Amino acid sequence: MGEQLGQLKVSVVQGKSLVIRDFKSSDPYVVLKLGNQTAKTKVINSCLNPVWNEDLNFSLTEPVGHLSLEVFDKDRFKTDDKMGKAYLNLQPIASVARLRHVVNVSSSGETVLRKIVPDSDNCLARESSIICINGEVVQSVWLRLCEVESGEIELTVKLINPPVVPSK
Repeated sequence: MGEQLGQLKVSVVQGKSLVIRDFKSSDPYVVLKLGNQTAKTKVINSCLNPVWNEDLNFSLTEPVGHLSLEVFDKDRFKTDDKMGKAYLNLQPIASVARLRHVVNVSSSGETVLRKIVPDSDNCLARESSIICINGEVVQSVWLRLCEVESGEIELTVKLINPPVVPSK
C-alpha cells in the first residue's frame, strides 16, 4: 500500500430523478468503493429523490484513484436491482490539498482553489469547485448516473489531515 494521504469523508447528500425499479418507485441505497474499501448508505423506501445526508469514511492512499459509486434498489425476495453507477476522480482534490500550504491559503474563510467542468473523463453533471473552508479542502459534486435512463447523486467530499508539502 502507498503513502497515506489522509481520511476521505464522503457525505452522500441526495439523489435526484432516480429510475423506477419497483412497481411505482424504488428503494434506493448507494454503495461507495475506494480501492478495497466499501461502504453503503441506508435504504430510503419508496423514493426517487432520496435524501441520505450520510457520512462515510475512507483512507486515501497513493496512488490516488477514483471513488466509485453504484445505486441499487433494495428488493426483499430477489437480487437488488441496479439503478446506475458513477465515479469521481480524486486526483484533483488530492493535488489541491497537497498544494494549499504552498500557495498560502488562509485558514479562515472560504477560498476557491480549482474548478472542474464536466467532460468525457468524468461523471460530473455540472461544474464543481474544490474550495478551502476554514483550512479544510472540500469538493461538492453532482454526479450523473451511467448505464441508466436518468438520475444524479450529490456528494460532498472532504479530505481530512492531508500531508503538508514543505514550502521552499
